Amino acid sequence: MRATQREKRGQRRCSFRSTYLVTDRLHEGHAGVRQDGDVICAVQQSYPRFTLIDTPHPRTFRGAGSGTPDPHTALIELDGVIDAQGEASADRINTALQAAFEDGNAKGVVLRINSPGGSPVQAGMIFDEIRRLRAQNPDKHVYAVVEEICASGGYYVAAAADKIYVNKASVVGSIGVIMEGFGFTGLMDKVGVERRLVVSGENKAMLDPFSPRNPGQQAHAQALVEEIFQQFVGAVREGRGERLHETPDMFTGLIWTGAKSVELGLTDELGTVDSVARDVIQADTVVDYTVRENFAERVAKRVGVSFGAGLAKTGLGGAGGVWHWK
Repeated sequence: MRATQREKRGQRRCSFRSTYLVTDRLHEGHAGVRQDGDVICAVQQSYPRFTLIDTPHPRTFRGAGSGTPDPHTALIELDGVIDAQGEASADRINTALQAAFEDGNAKGVVLRINSPGGSPVQAGMIFDEIRRLRAQNPDKHVYAVVEEICASGGYYVAAAADKIYVNKASVVGSIGVIMEGFGFTGLMDKVGVERRLVVSGENKAMLDPFSPRNPGQQAHAQALVEEIFQQFVGAVREGRGERLHETPDMFTGLIWTGAKSVELGLTDELGTVDSVARDVIQADTVVDYTVRENFAERVAKRVGVSFGAGLAKTGLGGAGGVWHWK
């Protein structure tokens, strides 16, 4: 679909099958698109042409972010593993949250979550930012909407919202912490490989996968896991308050259906993005504030720039354990 462009009053006018007004860029790589005064979708800049982004809802447009002149619901997607290098990083999610709270036409914020968990640090940073923004803006509410899964670190983030909505078949819970790694000492003995380490401290290579297990280091790691777990539990109790109906197995890592999670007070009601926008926020125009990967980031990943970071996460790049909330 070829687009012709010309400058007019600081804006670009593109012709596809009809005339659309492409406003100034509002997010990295994105611009709002209007037809007859209504925002209908968004475009992602890809020189020398523009590429239309499909929209799942007739009143939804994606990637345009703040600057929309009409009252609307701000949508932010937290999709996938919560990780500093991914799209569900604290940097991306918090940037989108800040933009939504700064926009006076955003009447409420919906955080759509489909996440199995991830980094406790990144999840904690998002939790803290939601709580901070809510405290500074008591009239603007954040609603978490769970679709497929909201587990572990994903639930940690959701607990910061004013309310959590789920589908009756959503997967919710897995409140716990895991530090995982591998041990290869038996295999190394079989193939005749000797591990040689030079360290400046006796615990510098703690939980090294190529060295025998050290009981003292194992106990220290367990204490770290327990400390972070208590931070997780404290955040859930802080976020849910009296709505939480604690049971003996609530904080054991179990998961529940969305319907059961409502009974337990882990979530509040059944709902979707559309129903929350329409019935709760009462602004059925939904604007996607999600900060997406730009072109350079996508290219970098394709050519393998992120390979080193990925290797480190496996524990094979020198680290003996990897932190996750699962």
